[in-house]
Amino acid sequence: MRSFSQFACVDWSGAKTERPHGLAVATIGTEGPPSLLSPVPRWSRQGILDWLFGLVQTGQDMLIGFDLSMALPFLDQGAYFPEWDASPSDAKTLWSVVDSMCRHDPHLSVSSFLEHGQTSRHFRHSRDHVGDLFGQGLGRLREVERHQRTTRQANSASCFNLIGAAQVGKSSLTGMRMLHQLDGHIPIWPFDPVPDHGPVIVEIYTTVAALAAGQPKGRSKVRDRAGLKQALTRLNTPTPRRLTRYDDHSTDALITAAWMKQAATDPRLWNPPAMTEEIAQKEGWTFGVV
Repeated sequence: MRSFSQFACVDWSGAKTERPHGLAVATIGTEGPPSLLSPVPRWSRQGILDWLFGLVQTGQDMLIGFDLSMALPFLDQGAYFPEWDASPSDAKTLWSVVDSMCRHDPHLSVSSFLEHGQTSRHFRHSRDHVGDLFGQGLGRLREVERHQRTTRQANSASCFNLIGAAQVGKSSLTGMRMLHQLDGHIPIWPFDPVPDHGPVIVEIYTTVAALAAGQPKGRSKVRDRAGLKQALTRLNTPTPRRLTRYDDHSTDALITAAWMKQAATDPRLWNPPAMTEEIAQKEGWTFGVV
């Protein structure tokens, strides 16, 4: 198992706008507190993609966690999009299809994919617009999401759900555009082997980090300095200098970056027993879930 000298958490967003308020990037080294990277004007998805390509150029030994789902459910029905002849066969092909279909959508957005005659049938777009293949209840789940719920490590929502505060569908799909453009430049676990050096990307779920930092289930968000200090103290990490604003996107990123520094040394997290090779290649896995 390799080591990393730097760690980063990216709190991602699927909002259509160029610079969504939900984007945040925090980094931490082997010592000291985590810190926010705060460009002016604020982050865009393209700006984060450019930052990642910069890491490729410098070859930094950084583990980067993205708070999004890197694939859609496949194994429950043997396809991402049953009844569509062009349904992709694995996650990397899915990324390619999403990016290709949305190549004219600005800011790495995914309107074209969600409006496509076949793919739109699988999503809950609004309370009054539910695709005929969305299914019942929560919607379809990946194997890692089923595992999270069964073991009570997390309470993930379906990627096919696009409404409500807990929805992750739009952020995951915009993230797939980014992943496709990064493919071959930065290894993405568990789809690629982990190299001996350089940056590596993993999927993370900030709630897993928050629970490890002592936050109560159902109330994992931190929105003040006292709460941030308490969470980081539980992770044996110093508190950064005072933030301009204590929104949960920034604190999620800071807490998760600190957690990743510790979690990266746990060999169990790199080889979760419930993750088969088929799951890894078709649906991916959330780093930190065992």
